[in-house]
Amino acid sequence: MSALQKQATRGQESQVLPKVPVPPLKQTLDTYLKCVQHLVKEEQFKKTKAIVEKFGAPGGVGEILQKKLLEQKDKKANWVYDYWLEDMYLSNRLALPVNSNPAMVFPKQAFRDHKDALRFAARLICGVLEYKALIDARKLPLDFARGQLAGTPLCMEQYYRLFTSYRYPGLKTDTLKTDLNATSSAPEHVIVACKNQFFLLDVVANNKQLNEAEIFLQLEKIMKMSENAEERLPPFGILTSDGRTEWAQAREALIKDQANRDSLALIESCICVVCLDEPCGIPPSDTNRALMLLHGGGRERNGANRWYDKSMQFVVGTDGVCGVVCEHSPFEGIVMVQCSEFLMKRITGSPSRTVQPSSTRALPPPRRLLWKCNSHVQALLEASGDRLQRLVNNLDMDVFTFETYGKEFIKKQKMSPDAFIQISLQLAFYKCRGRLVSTYESASLRRFREGRVDNIRSATAEALAFVRSMADERATFTNSEKMKRLKDAVKAQTDYTIAAITGMAIDNHLLGLLKVSKQLNMEKPEIFCDETYLASNHFTLSTSQVPTTVEMFCCYGPVVPNGYGACYNPQPHHIVFSVASFWENTETSSAVFVKALNEGLLEIWDLCNRSAAAATKPPESSPAAGPPRKSGK
Repeated sequence: MSALQKQATRGQESQVLPKVPVPPLKQTLDTYLKCVQHLVKEEQFKKTKAIVEKFGAPGGVGEILQKKLLEQKDKKANWVYDYWLEDMYLSNRLALPVNSNPAMVFPKQAFRDHKDALRFAARLICGVLEYKALIDARKLPLDFARGQLAGTPLCMEQYYRLFTSYRYPGLKTDTLKTDLNATSSAPEHVIVACKNQFFLLDVVANNKQLNEAEIFLQLEKIMKMSENAEERLPPFGILTSDGRTEWAQAREALIKDQANRDSLALIESCICVVCLDEPCGIPPSDTNRALMLLHGGGRERNGANRWYDKSMQFVVGTDGVCGVVCEHSPFEGIVMVQCSEFLMKRITGSPSRTVQPSSTRALPPPRRLLWKCNSHVQALLEASGDRLQRLVNNLDMDVFTFETYGKEFIKKQKMSPDAFIQISLQLAFYKCRGRLVSTYESASLRRFREGRVDNIRSATAEALAFVRSMADERATFTNSEKMKRLKDAVKAQTDYTIAAITGMAIDNHLLGLLKVSKQLNMEKPEIFCDETYLASNHFTLSTSQVPTTVEMFCCYGPVVPNGYGACYNPQPHHIVFSVASFWENTETSSAVFVKALNEGLLEIWDLCNRSAAAATKPPESSPAAGPPRKSGK
């Protein structure tokens, strides 16, 4: 282990990591033009090119803003962090479920009865406490980069926000609060949701943490308390499923009453929320489990048995539908994966520790959180429920496992699995719509201090050339030409990925320049008013690779009304895709996209196999194929 690694392992990683760079202005502007040229009409591009050249001219607006950004870089640990967080999450007014909060769907659990479900939940809570203790002691093993540029140490800051963060709704902008100084003496509690009621579960009693058997008994008490119809309160959790401004207004109304203030304070300071769900009454397919985690099925099912502002919500359904729903602003998917895998390994790996009741203590019973409701609040609850129902009815989800091959086959082609799958998504979109669109693929910036993500713009000119050759009905292109275009597209995608993870992508840089112009009270620069810029930030295809080593998959909704959310999990011999769109938009259909994706993956497979066969034949027997071409990498 190098000295750098040793130092990093001691929890000093954010000190040793470099700061995220500010790319050269000319490089970003050139890349921007290259990214958009083939996605807009020629006339429009000419106009954009002139605007960009004026912005980047010597002594122009761009240089002034760039200079300011470079000053920010020197002053701050991470110049883009606050700009990005506000733009990506906090200023977004859409409801958190479906639009923002991703879910990790666990394998369906075979619970025989509610006691099995509560045992699972108790074990899960013990696992959370164990994982939190590792985080608090800074004892988590340091992450190192995998995939491109493997082996670099990664920033661990996001882990420290897993159980200590809360997103408060605001009228114009939300606030993400993280309590990093939570001392070990802080009251440690989990909030349990059951039948739309919320309960306080203290995980420490008399300075001693509860064991699994004790937590199980407390959960049994909670379930019994939730069944008491006389004490049942309205479903306040549904308010957190609403648009952020609506929820902020509702919260203002709630906090006029002391009881509500007390209940909110307990939820806002908890370690996590555990949602004990009722059976959802539909077949537990991958697609249906994904839906139940993303939105709970609305108020008729478990949609109000949630508190969407909390970073980690674990769902345990008595019908075996289990997983975790995350509020995305404190951390990225990989952190949610690492935590989920730790928990699932702990739950499935340890024999059921049925501790004898004699070893459990007499504990104070869990407390139901109390709410005061008046006719105004009742109307707000109704309205939030209606809006959640509309969101539930609108989400078109299709979870699809492609089983013909996985990342092992792709690696044998000497291609990056991620780049290959991104090209396949471009081909699927082209098959559906006959064009390519602005595409978002998240690229981790954790090689840098406090790094979050930037965007890999996957709809490259090379991807367009490849998908056109594949979709060509007139058989104009030989296999050898198609293969060259595939390799060029994979290379372009891989090169962009490497640029992005080393801090040289364009999206964060352009955002920084825009935000600095606002801070300087300048008139909004023309480059940011141009319709090309607006279209380039309308991500009709929003994608993310979320690989796991334990059986589970991630899912989320589209980020625009006419778009697709496509999350994928490449395994050695299969690939899990979760594709989401909105029913209300007639241009999109998740089933149609999945069909095109399946066809495209098979066509590329066929192309690779034919090329390999042609390459092993003597050249004269295969004149069409020509000499085998070397990969672009």
